[in-house]
Amino acid sequence: MLSDSQVVLAFKEVWKKYSLHDVTYRSLREDIVRLFKGNGKKLKKGEFWALKNVTFKLFKGECLGLYGPNGAGKSTILKLIASVTYPTIGSVEVNGKVAPLIEVGAGFHPDLTGKENIFVNGTIIGLRIKEIKSRLEDIIAFSELGPFIDTPVKKYSSGMYLKLGMAIVLHSNADILLIDEILSVGDKDFQKKCVKALQGVTKEGKAVILVSHDMNLLRELTNRIIYIEKGEIVGEEY
Repeated sequence: MLSDSQVVLAFKEVWKKYSLHDVTYRSLREDIVRLFKGNGKKLKKGEFWALKNVTFKLFKGECLGLYGPNGAGKSTILKLIASVTYPTIGSVEVNGKVAPLIEVGAGFHPDLTGKENIFVNGTIIGLRIKEIKSRLEDIIAFSELGPFIDTPVKKYSSGMYLKLGMAIVLHSNADILLIDEILSVGDKDFQKKCVKALQGVTKEGKAVILVSHDMNLLRELTNRIIYIEKGEIVGEEY
C-alpha cells in the first residue's frame, strides 16, 4: 500500500470551466479573476466544464496513463499540473519539479539551433547551465540528431522535434514528467527507446503521466490507467 508520503501530485475535486469564446486566448486572465471573485458551478452562456469533480493521486515511481476520446479533458489535466491554467474549483497540489512535453515543438525557438534550444528548453524546465553542459552529449546522443544539432529547428520535422524534446525531458531533474500523445509522432525504434527510458526514470523514483490513444502502449508502460469521458473519471485499470 502506497502512503501519502509518496504522493507527488494530488487532484482534489477539481472542476475546470472554459468559455467557448475565450478558451484559446483568455483562459489565464479569466482564471486569475476567478481566483479573487470565487466561482460556483453555474455555467453562463457559452461556458462548459472541461473537467468535473476530478480526484486522483500520483505516487513516486508511478507511470499513470490517461485514456479517453478527444475533448475528454486529458490535456486540461496536464495543463493544470504544469500551471498553464488553474482550477475553477478544487485544488491541484504538486510536490516537485514538473517537465511537460505537451506539444511537439513547444518551448523551442524556431530560429535557434537544436543545441541552442537544448539550453533554452533545459533552463525552462529547471536545469542549470552547468547541468545542461554536463548532460549535453547524452541529450544529443539520445535525440539521434547529431548531424542536425547545429541546424535551426524551424527546419526540423515533427519527428525531429519529438526526439529533441524527449531527450531534454528525460535528462531533466524533474520529479514529474508529462507526455501528451506525442510518442505516436516518432518512429517505432525511437518509441521503443523512449519506453525503455521511461521505465528507467520510474525506477529512479520519478513519476510519469502519459496521455495516449494507444491502449497497447499504455498497458505496456503504465502501472495504472484512468479513463476519462466528458471531463469526468469513469473508470480505472490496474
